[in-house]
Amino acid sequence: MTDTMSAYADRIVTAAAAVELVKPGAHVFLGTGCATPLSLVTALEARRPSPPDVELFHFLTSALAQDGAAYDSRFRHRAFFVGSDMSSLVRSGAAEYVPISLVQIPELIANGRIRPDVALVQVTPPDAHGWVSLGVSVDIVMAILRVAGTIIAEVNPRMPRTHGDTLIPAERIARFVQVEREVTEYRHPPIDDIAEQVARYVAEIIEDGATLQIDLGRIPNEALKHLKQRRNLGIHSNVITDGVLELIKAGVVTGAQKTLHTGRVVASFCLGTRELYDFIHDNPLFEFHPIEYVADPVIVARNHAMVSLSQAFAIDLTGQVCADQFEGGFYGGVSTLPDFHRGAVRSPGGKSIICLRSTTDDGERSRIRFQLLSGEGVGLARYDVHYIVTEFGIAYLFGKSMQERALALIEIAHPKFREQLVTQAREAHLVRSDQKMMSPRQYLVEEERVVDLADQRRVLIRPARADDAMGLKDLFHALSAQDVYTRFFRRMTSLPYEDAQRLCNVDFDRDVAFVAVEGPRENENIIGTGAYFLNPTTNYAEVAYMIAPAWQGCRLGGALQKRLREFAQARRIKGFVAEVLPSNTKMIRLARAAGDLIEQEDDEDECRIKTTF
Repeated sequence: MTDTMSAYADRIVTAAAAVELVKPGAHVFLGTGCATPLSLVTALEARRPSPPDVELFHFLTSALAQDGAAYDSRFRHRAFFVGSDMSSLVRSGAAEYVPISLVQIPELIANGRIRPDVALVQVTPPDAHGWVSLGVSVDIVMAILRVAGTIIAEVNPRMPRTHGDTLIPAERIARFVQVEREVTEYRHPPIDDIAEQVARYVAEIIEDGATLQIDLGRIPNEALKHLKQRRNLGIHSNVITDGVLELIKAGVVTGAQKTLHTGRVVASFCLGTRELYDFIHDNPLFEFHPIEYVADPVIVARNHAMVSLSQAFAIDLTGQVCADQFEGGFYGGVSTLPDFHRGAVRSPGGKSIICLRSTTDDGERSRIRFQLLSGEGVGLARYDVHYIVTEFGIAYLFGKSMQERALALIEIAHPKFREQLVTQAREAHLVRSDQKMMSPRQYLVEEERVVDLADQRRVLIRPARADDAMGLKDLFHALSAQDVYTRFFRRMTSLPYEDAQRLCNVDFDRDVAFVAVEGPRENENIIGTGAYFLNPTTNYAEVAYMIAPAWQGCRLGGALQKRLREFAQARRIKGFVAEVLPSNTKMIRLARAAGDLIEQEDDEDECRIKTTF
């Protein structure tokens, strides 16, 4: 050990002396995120004369741009992710963006496309056995260091020592530069009410026992704040932030139901505050591994109920997602988006969620577009996309037709752009020529209710959506001929699309409709519906129901009636009226079961029931 420490001491130099090892034409790797070796980068930028033809390459850098000023580099850069440090350099042409999944970095190294002559990183001091830890940044760093010709390291005692595959022998490092400064801290900027609403909707999809991958976007990280009521969540993520720490302290993240690395938080790098760094220091709860392991779709899929949550810039009506360009400029990157997405959807009970604001920040343009703009590349193909979430609701696209996905996306677009999107979709034959959008508001997720029926079955009663039309047609065809007659007062063998739309494509002001569904959100089956249509002159609403035969007799009709009544009473509606056949004893019993004031008028052909709340 004495020899090891002596050799370590012999290699301690100043930053200026260390970067003299960078030769002309060298390809120089910079460490990632909050572990970016700032003193080494500063010394290299200050070197005079500058070594010619040097290229710096990296994944995500942090704190190179100071005090809001753009980072001005003397060298050309090659970036696998365009963050705030690199955005101005990419726009000016002084940096090149490489769109690639980080999982493929080892492949580029193996075939010589990436040639790390020198690597500049930040590490912990050597331990008693002569090993240093990469601390908060393993990601692509470990793959680079395994083949780098020369490694130069800042040694920072403030860097947390982390568990997992984070150690390299000090003897591999050519020069050490001692620094003692706080590891760069990262805090997500505050979000507004719109992003907050998106985050709330995202949290609605995440269930107890899920294992989460949370990408770097503000909205995904805000969603963590709305998971305090969940139980036994796990983390298997490319990156972790302080939001994960809050859930651990709240007892929400336990990893108890993880099927891979049970009880452990698995990540590849960390961006956070000193509080998070102190918590992960020498804490076996956390395991940091190279990105090619953490984001390998096969590995990801081994986690039961894996949820991948990422943020996008735009999506078109067919479901094509853009995640690394916005209005012609590169920002963000491919990173691990496709890998976690594919792993999550292959996981038993897994989900992939893409979230975005419905409009640009100034509210002038829709991010849900008829077509992606020129300069907006496809990060996820339409056939791969599952959940899309905006502040106006949740759309599930996988396995849906072009018409179904266009309707679902228009319904979660900003209301002021919906009519334009419907018109464009009609002209392109993406939707029917008679398609209209009625609801001017967001999907009312707060009005969803899970109810237990008399036979112990559990169903979800939720607000109807425009894309429920085909599900309602299926419900219609499940009815008996007598059920159809008692519901519609005539013999019908089909439910015209226009009539189906009237039962689901409503404004939730004068006209309201709820559907009862069974099964997961990804594969819902509509088993019942209740709707009312308000007469503003009388302030009474005409009410009607359809219940699938297999679900009659278990009080589903009563549950739908209760949901409609609650909604109506909250809007000060006086009551319901229903025109029913005298033979429709089920409907008459349902009306009387509410216990309110009932007025019943009978004649030979029909019975009029008036319920006053």
